[in-house]
Amino acid sequence: MTAADLNFAKSQADGLFRRKRLIGFGIPAVIVLYLSYIFFAFDLPGLAQRASLENAVTLVSDSWSHKVHVTRNNRTGEMEYAVEGERKGRYPEDQRPDWVSGDEVITVDLGAGHLVRYLPDNRTEVDIPGFPMIEAQAEGRIVSTNLPDELPEWISASDRRVAIKTPEGRITLTGARTEVFNYFPGWELFWFTLDSPYHGQNLATIVFGERLDPARSNLAGAVYDWWNNAMWRHKDVAWAIGETILMAFLGTMGAAIIALPLGFLAAKRFSPLMVVRATTRRLFDFVRGVDALIWTVVLARAFGPGPLTGALAILITDTGTFGKIFSEALENVDQKQIEGVASTGAKPMQRYRFGVIPQLVPVLLAQILYFLESNTRSATIIGAITGGGIGLMLTQAIQTQKDWEEVAYYIALVIAMVMFMDWVSGWLRSKLIGRKDS
Repeated sequence: MTAADLNFAKSQADGLFRRKRLIGFGIPAVIVLYLSYIFFAFDLPGLAQRASLENAVTLVSDSWSHKVHVTRNNRTGEMEYAVEGERKGRYPEDQRPDWVSGDEVITVDLGAGHLVRYLPDNRTEVDIPGFPMIEAQAEGRIVSTNLPDELPEWISASDRRVAIKTPEGRITLTGARTEVFNYFPGWELFWFTLDSPYHGQNLATIVFGERLDPARSNLAGAVYDWWNNAMWRHKDVAWAIGETILMAFLGTMGAAIIALPLGFLAAKRFSPLMVVRATTRRLFDFVRGVDALIWTVVLARAFGPGPLTGALAILITDTGTFGKIFSEALENVDQKQIEGVASTGAKPMQRYRFGVIPQLVPVLLAQILYFLESNTRSATIIGAITGGGIGLMLTQAIQTQKDWEEVAYYIALVIAMVMFMDWVSGWLRSKLIGRKDS
């Protein structure tokens, strides 16, 4: 090897080492620059400042607990006791919580020494251990109190509204009403509302005990009252779950039916005309290039809200996806099986039926069942836009900003629905395609 060759090899090696060093330092530098861009573009410092741990704790606690409202109308003096403050959860006139006592002076015992007294003339006393007695009076729109100028963090006060947050409960005073919220664990009234004769009864009493309602048997009455529960709307929830599953099923199966014949037009082995193939493929690109949520908005504008609109949105998007998958599968079919069917004198349609389709069935079923499971999740979000299914009920519960236990209930149902669809698709896959023992 000559000196020139050695110099050339050395220069090549030096260049290779320089590129390696450049890559070694360049890639981490690019990653650092990208993370820095994200840090400022998404305003992470501002996000950290705006984050409220207290609100997060309240949201989580509201998802597994309920609150009972004790409310005095300061204009009429009327008292109201209701679970979650809803009319559907209002206590009957002759009933009230056992931690509320008194007639002329109504005392609300929140526990741990926290007492609230509703006095005549729209006056209120709040007794909190370790803090001076709080006295307030509502006069028109004004709330006057004896609170000092320096207030602790758990009290906010103005001449229109006073809010007191304690570990045992909350007290809100305005000119219109004085309200106490007392928290308890569990989803109250999930089984029966307060007006049902089965509320507060255990299962043994309902099944084996004496008849609680003379007009009906205990079991039939309990099932009817639970199914028609006005607070938790079990009948409406079951209907909404059915709508969501039907939306996913119609969209997925409709897309598969449409995409299969179009897949033949997009496959080179079965569609010799390039114009036909190109047109079909661009059609697939177009319909799947637009997300199902966008199609949902467009179709809702055209056809109005409803589950059928959501099913059409899924159908349009999945037609493009299925068309691409099916056409690629058609390109890879075994020609020998087709030739074997043709040797029997089969016509073109029979060749497709007995020589092509059997080869596609495992791919088709696997993809269809997977998309059916996936679209069950998508149908929840689509239903929130089209006004159908469990997605709509979930959105409505979130918008109220107070029914977080219902939000948790609907989310649990969505998870259970997806798990059920996963089990069903797996069972169907094993029955229709079969399992290979590893």
